[in-house]
Amino acid sequence: MRVNTGRVDIFILSEHVFKFCENLQYSRLFELSAVTSTIKDCRLSVSLFLANMCLLPLLWFIQIISAVQDFPALDHIRTRTSASTQTHASQALIGRIVGKRANEFTAHVQPDLGPKDRDTFKIWSSGSYVNITGTTGVAVAMGLYYYLTNHCGCQYTWAGQQMNIPSPLPKVPAPGIKVTTNDRFRYYQNVCTVDYSFVWYNWTDWQQQLDWMALHGINMPLAFTGQEAIFQQVYMEMGLTMKEVQDHFAGPAFLAWSRMGNMHGWGGPLPQSWINQQLVLQHKILDRARELGMIPVLPGFAGHVPSAITRIFPNANVSHLPDWGHFNSSFCCNLLLDFSDPLFKRIGHEVVKEMLNEFGTDHVYNIDTFNEMLPKSSSPTYLAQSAKTVFEALTSADQQAVWLMQGWIFENSVDFWKSPQIKAVVTAVPKGRMIILELFAENRPVYRHTESYFGQPFIWSMLHNFGGTLELYGSFDSINTGPAAGRNFPNSTMIGIGMAPEGINQNEVIYEFMAENAWVPQPRGVSQWELIDKTLIF
Repeated sequence: MRVNTGRVDIFILSEHVFKFCENLQYSRLFELSAVTSTIKDCRLSVSLFLANMCLLPLLWFIQIISAVQDFPALDHIRTRTSASTQTHASQALIGRIVGKRANEFTAHVQPDLGPKDRDTFKIWSSGSYVNITGTTGVAVAMGLYYYLTNHCGCQYTWAGQQMNIPSPLPKVPAPGIKVTTNDRFRYYQNVCTVDYSFVWYNWTDWQQQLDWMALHGINMPLAFTGQEAIFQQVYMEMGLTMKEVQDHFAGPAFLAWSRMGNMHGWGGPLPQSWINQQLVLQHKILDRARELGMIPVLPGFAGHVPSAITRIFPNANVSHLPDWGHFNSSFCCNLLLDFSDPLFKRIGHEVVKEMLNEFGTDHVYNIDTFNEMLPKSSSPTYLAQSAKTVFEALTSADQQAVWLMQGWIFENSVDFWKSPQIKAVVTAVPKGRMIILELFAENRPVYRHTESYFGQPFIWSMLHNFGGTLELYGSFDSINTGPAAGRNFPNSTMIGIGMAPEGINQNEVIYEFMAENAWVPQPRGVSQWELIDKTLIF
């Protein structure tokens, strides 16, 4: 028998096959003959040899749970933190979450507990203890939250925590519970969240936020804090003055749009004390994220430069970006380096090099050159060159770099971004070296009319919230069925799910529901999904 598909869950399939055989006491009749993988697809070849076929009519049903392509170019995108460090970090997290009850839980990180490219956790009781083992610290945290919500009626949300844990701890019957995620990555944050919600966060706030991420299975968070210190150093080494750089940066509450090149200087100048304090904070954020097994996403260079760059490089080939947000000339129309100018790759190299020196790296970088701003040309050749240059600048400093790009530009300006334009950008980068964040997938899934982004991997993300607005709304039906539809799309390149609200501290129930998409095997009956014994306490 031969089954051809994009990707097959080899681990779960083989578990079911041999369990089935063992139960029939005919495991000697089966041979798993070959498992082969290629870049384009994966094929599972299962040869069934029945020694006594005339004596034993045998029916075997194989359910393929996934048809998603594999990307060998992403094999290195995984935590490099030791299992022992992650174990200690997950034990510390349990202490922060359950307090004095922490000594009733054990935690252990075992990377080979499940499939290599997905997280697995296992929960079981022994005596008065509840034991949680996971492939990463995040997997252990997911297991803890699974137990707390499903067995203890507890909840951990942005607005508050309800941790009235029963005593003694509810038992998890033998042989325990083992859960494997559907996808490799679970992404979190929006480039705007840093201002709508996180702008005034201190370490206490970030620690709680990182705990929330881990409990909800996030293993790929955006890590944008402190980047101004890096850009300041690069620009000043090139000859710009401190004042020129500080005047270019927007004020703290508007940095998101300054970073995306939408405007500059608004609410500034940015105090040096802020730049220094955020640099220290970023180190704490990255240390905690990494010790839990997360893969933080750092910023790269998108081509936006201070106007003072022309004082140092008068022959630089620059153009003004379109006005965004109706700012006047003092704040709008940032300079964009032309992709043919060698200065683009030079600055891009220096930015990533300094990022590596300061923060280390997990090799994933977010870069958005044309966020809500149209390129000066719709020529596929021009657009392909733009992507190629960004990627070459990035990889000149980090040869293993993977570019994470928000797909919002394709959703926000559909009249400009037609199929040829989208294809030009995403295919200019080697397959698997660009990940598209399908930002607004619950409403405008672009993968459907781009042949799954023409072969590049994407993350199915729920945007849900614009502008940090505090309203009660959300489409349960869409986020219930959307991720599964993405995985089952023909030749799907979906590699993860994400939550990318512009603002948090709202609609916790939507995010609790969405987070469960990490591991629920199929869409749920929404009318039957309810927070029984999962009381939200504010």
